Amino acid sequence: MMSTRMFALVALSASVMTAGIATAEDRSDWPSNFTIGTASQGGTYFAYGTGWANYVADSLGISGGSEITGGPMQNMALVHTGEVAFGLTTMGPARESMDGNSPLAPGLKMDNVCAMFPMYETPFSVTALSDSGITSISDIPAGSRIGFGPAGSTSDTYFPAMLEELGVDFERRNGGWSDLGTQLQDGLLDVIAFAAGIPIPAVSQLEVQTDVNIIEFTEDEMKTVIAAFPVAEFTIPASTYSTLTEGARAVSMWNFAIADCTVADSFVYEATKLTMENNARMVSIHNAARNSIPENYAKNTVIPWHPGAARWFNENGYTIDASMIK
Repeated sequence: MMSTRMFALVALSASVMTAGIATAEDRSDWPSNFTIGTASQGGTYFAYGTGWANYVADSLGISGGSEITGGPMQNMALVHTGEVAFGLTTMGPARESMDGNSPLAPGLKMDNVCAMFPMYETPFSVTALSDSGITSISDIPAGSRIGFGPAGSTSDTYFPAMLEELGVDFERRNGGWSDLGTQLQDGLLDVIAFAAGIPIPAVSQLEVQTDVNIIEFTEDEMKTVIAAFPVAEFTIPASTYSTLTEGARAVSMWNFAIADCTVADSFVYEATKLTMENNARMVSIHNAARNSIPENYAKNTVIPWHPGAARWFNENGYTIDASMIK
């Protein structure tokens, strides 16, 4: 598997020790370094995951970094096999992977994956160049070339089926979000169907370079999709992009950070504590993290919790039943 690893090498300082994060005695079973599986560059997973890895590495005095991957499905596989300690995923791909229905490993039930903390909702939204004349999903011409993100990503797994459900005829294209944005500008694509935390870096970059239409679902389209797929109603706030003058209807799916269930409980506890107790710091990494708050722990009804993460939530008044802890 070809991948790019980005490591933030950090020395343990006196300030970290005096902060009481973890003593040397607590670290006997910690790994010497860690990696988190993200997704393609230009997407929210990459920005969120890379920033989180640097934050945890800096705070805990351990080498850490991010790996570019194909997104949620591949992250489930990488965490399950222990190739990375942490990953980012969405509830739909998580359920499919745990049930043995991942297209990456058909029949393999990925049961070495544990939930760590809630991230944010992933809205599904459509973007086209303004000069294309496409202002609604029903405007998308038959045979349009639509970019769905990396193969196996949340967008690639669900968005093609959603558009087929809505009667759209298209040619399916895959690639990293940044690459697809360039192809849209160059006329090699007609539409990009995004599924990523907002603001999506690739969309924000497109807005700077050209005029775009961010296309919302109609009420009927939204109801049709919600009835057929594991998604919920969502509104993209007007403040998200300069292109929007008012909120845009969309549908969304929750994202959670995951961990290899065998990673040391005390390490996962400290990483969860850092994330859940410092939301302002997380929001400085990416605005989508405004929803990375403890109250959203209940959005996970699929993945068993890592004991280290569950300990933090239970200690802080967010009850996770023992039956949901690995």
